[in-house]
Amino acid sequence: MKFCSQCGNPVSQLIPQGDNRLRYVCGHCEFIHYQNPNIVAGCLPVWGDRILLCRRAIEPRRGYWTLPAGFMENGETLEQAAARETDEEACARVRQLALYTLFDLPHISQVHVFFRAELADLDFAVGEESLEVRLFAQHEVPWAELAFPTVSRTLECYFADRQGHDYPVRNEYLPPLHGLAQT
Repeated sequence: MKFCSQCGNPVSQLIPQGDNRLRYVCGHCEFIHYQNPNIVAGCLPVWGDRILLCRRAIEPRRGYWTLPAGFMENGETLEQAAARETDEEACARVRQLALYTLFDLPHISQVHVFFRAELADLDFAVGEESLEVRLFAQHEVPWAELAFPTVSRTLECYFADRQGHDYPVRNEYLPPLHGLAQT
């Protein structure tokens, strides 16, 4: 950041009084520009013993498989964001959303949140951000072609938890993986 969004004057990094972190602060109007993590919300859509995955049509990780997810918008709840992203990427409607996994990714200033959800029907299709949308049984999941560590970990947890029909909410820190985009 170089200029203040309030008055257009230059900003500099300093620790404001009463704070403990570097922030961008306007030298003219003294406005403090806080930068906070982005929230990625998505669903693990289930139909019977299969899960719905989308092959990404956009970067990062174009061509790799993922759960439908994306950045939360202002004015919506986590659950609304997850359902909206599922509709946008897979033209799929979900119901009975249950909070399932939360991943802290401070190295990219993001939090990823996934809900377990039931597909309302089998009327799904390729959305604008997807190349392909498909249901997978556990043995069919393209593990080596999954786009992000949070997706892999959510699926690992789901298939393990499914055996005991117990789905605890999980909150985990995932460290950076060298050479792999994490967003």
